[in-house]
Amino acid sequence: MALRFDENDVKKLEEIRAKYPNNQACTLPFLHYAQDKFGYVSMDVIKLVAQTLNLPVAHVLSVATFYTMYNKKPVGKYHLQVCTNISCSLLGARRLVDKLQELLGIKPGETTEDGMFTLTEVECLGSCGTAPVIQVNDKYFENLDEKKVEELIESLRKGELDV
Repeated sequence: MALRFDENDVKKLEEIRAKYPNNQACTLPFLHYAQDKFGYVSMDVIKLVAQTLNLPVAHVLSVATFYTMYNKKPVGKYHLQVCTNISCSLLGARRLVDKLQELLGIKPGETTEDGMFTLTEVECLGSCGTAPVIQVNDKYFENLDEKKVEELIESLRKGELDV
């Protein structure tokens, strides 16, 4: 079955489109919307966004592959993105990645077998003042250390956090 946007999606996408001067300028927010709806940005999603915006597939593909915030493959229920840029690295990001690998049994770029967690290293989350930082889905967890990361994973496993 081909992917499609339903009536509610079309209404929301029209609201987004109204905020921008042309369809090309809507590419990023449409891709965000599509990722939220479908879980990741597959080639079928890219084609759907291109068709919806009446833009070349190559344009939407170039945007989707340039920005790292678009997931090109399925991710776990909790997508853990560890910032490893300079501020986070100086304040212990590597130790956090090591701790997550130990706790989850996966390496960056992998998803746990149960589909619960995906671990990713990212270049910058733009939160240097509260480093080190991990983004879980769309929510930031800041000023972390190994103990806080362990507590975070335990809370996620128990379903105690709304992320």
